Amino acid sequence: MLSYLRTIHTVDAHTGGEPLRIVISGLPPVPGETILARRSWLQANRDDLRLFLMNEPRGHADMYGAYLLPAVTPQADFGVIFIHNEGYSDMCGHGIIALGKVLVELNHVERMIPLTRIGFDTPAGFIEAQVEWDGTRVGNVTFRNVPAFIYQRDVEVDTPSFGKIIGDIVFGGAFYFYINADQANVQIKPEQVRTLIQLGAETKAAVKAVINIQHPIDVGLNTLYGTIVDGAPNDPRADQANVCIFADREVDRSPTGTGTSGRAAQLFLRGKLALNQPLINESIVGSCFSVRVTGTTKVGEFDAAMTEVTGNAHIMSFNQWVLEETDPFPQGFFLR
Repeated sequence: MLSYLRTIHTVDAHTGGEPLRIVISGLPPVPGETILARRSWLQANRDDLRLFLMNEPRGHADMYGAYLLPAVTPQADFGVIFIHNEGYSDMCGHGIIALGKVLVELNHVERMIPLTRIGFDTPAGFIEAQVEWDGTRVGNVTFRNVPAFIYQRDVEVDTPSFGKIIGDIVFGGAFYFYINADQANVQIKPEQVRTLIQLGAETKAAVKAVINIQHPIDVGLNTLYGTIVDGAPNDPRADQANVCIFADREVDRSPTGTGTSGRAAQLFLRGKLALNQPLINESIVGSCFSVRVTGTTKVGEFDAAMTEVTGNAHIMSFNQWVLEETDPFPQGFFLR
């Protein structure tokens, strides 16, 4: 009988083309009274699991994943920690949509017609998802995000390849630098992805070099996650297109859930989007999320917007990942 050093079971799904590898068994007990504490413990003690699942040969440079954990607050059903090629996310909208799809369709929660509610504790805060369920299949998933706000407006940075670039730093569950594609003479098209990656990497580095970011309430949220480049849509039904370059030059295939939330908040707080006005956001591969601002609040001294983002996901596979004792790549490798 074969024995392995490690066995991990996952469900792999995608939201708008962006993968999510959901770990459903095989994790060790993760200590911590909060999700941020649990994330810190994993980062310090079991980062080998992230590398094992995200890196090649089991994953790839643009892989994304989620650890399902017990909840830490009364209103939540699960805790979740998101992982990627560079580390750990504060929140992930496409991940919440995929989790809603998987948990309801595979009957891991009590299913209700027409909507099933699922609460998630994330490092960024509590997230509530409403999952369409008709008794047979899951439809759209809508999540109510943490408050989104403009952290700093009209930030100007110098980049080696694109010159001066101006944008806003916005928190939508994670911090992003929002810029328009016209500044760099690019379009949100697959054939320009290499240029978009370079633009995202250069602007992220330039912003981090001159601005220290700190969430006004949660001290653990202090990192610029990526750059979001918006431009004209390719789908006539969409209001805009965007692409998110995050982590270590990772490209989000979806419209980016937290990024779409932040974009709606940015437009609303700049007077360019009305309350409850829908915005259709298209990804670089043509998938779409819809978003609307449902109300206002404050986060510290910042004016903030409450948003709801809607999308759908699809299950791709059910996997058992094992580690042989003689495997020369127990933590995989990163090759782009």
